[in-house]
Amino acid sequence: MRDNPELVNLPIAVGGSPSRRGVVATCNYEARKFGIHSAMASAMARKLCPDLIIIRPDMEKYRLASELIHQVFRHYTELIEPLSLDEAFLDVSDCSHYLGSATRIAEAIRQEVKDTVGITISAGIAPNKFLAKIASDWEKPDGQFVIRPEQVSAFVATLPVKKLHGVGKVTAAKMKRLGLECCEDLRQLGEEELRKHFGSFGDRLYNLSQGIDDRAVQTDRIRKSLSVENTFAEDLPSLESCLNALPALEAQLLKRMLNLKDSYQIQKQFVKIKFHDFVGTTVEMISSTTDADNYRALCELGFARGNKPVRLLGMGVRLIPLTDNSNTENDKDQLNLGLDS
Repeated sequence: MRDNPELVNLPIAVGGSPSRRGVVATCNYEARKFGIHSAMASAMARKLCPDLIIIRPDMEKYRLASELIHQVFRHYTELIEPLSLDEAFLDVSDCSHYLGSATRIAEAIRQEVKDTVGITISAGIAPNKFLAKIASDWEKPDGQFVIRPEQVSAFVATLPVKKLHGVGKVTAAKMKRLGLECCEDLRQLGEEELRKHFGSFGDRLYNLSQGIDDRAVQTDRIRKSLSVENTFAEDLPSLESCLNALPALEAQLLKRMLNLKDSYQIQKQFVKIKFHDFVGTTVEMISSTTDADNYRALCELGFARGNKPVRLLGMGVRLIPLTDNSNTENDKDQLNLGLDS
């Protein structure tokens, strides 16, 4: 929309072709009104909105915009933790601009990005990363939301449990069975009972229900895995056809791994398979290499779990950093901005 004003106010998605099993990478708010969302099949998105305009991704353009945005961030702080091309945490505790007001700093960042990059971003201002991330989603698009320290307890009390970091579909379903719908319910259940039902994650849940998150902003992002995948225009009908597709995927993976340099060690290899009926499985093994024979063996195991045509095939590695450069010190007074375009 920035580069073509004629697209403003029209439903747009970025993704692959509906006729070639494309998937929606993201979409604008006009498209979301029709129920379209990321990871949805492009064909389904077009059914929901026949007038949907689907644009092919342009990663170089996105990377350039991301770098320009980060240049703006660095005017205010060097403590930046990137989450993706268009999202990051900023610790502005020591920023002297605007007398240290995180609210005014966020306003200035948003205006500068709008003036220099030509896109809008939203911001969340809060005492920690957990709350800043939630706040950044509160006033989208092109807005900001502040959670002050004295507002944390009341704000979190009514927060739905599905909003908590780490709560996926399975955990959310278990919580629903237990009658846990909001953070106040978690508080009432108590730390001991949460640990009983959710193991060590129960401690984390109890802290989050209090609005407590001591994670510091990490300027060196630690990558846990790296992978490549391909959704095929036509299903791969047999194990042999899947095995024949592996070398091309492996070449892509090795090319991506060149960017890791020597900062990570391979811990596991894995293969991801999604069958024609959208049922998926991932098979992995302990390994310190990208051995091609291992990928073949994993593919054979994964295919045997469904033994039916395959629409998506992927491979990758689990990683551990060789050195821990992360900032482990916690600052209880830090002010975090969660920014998202």
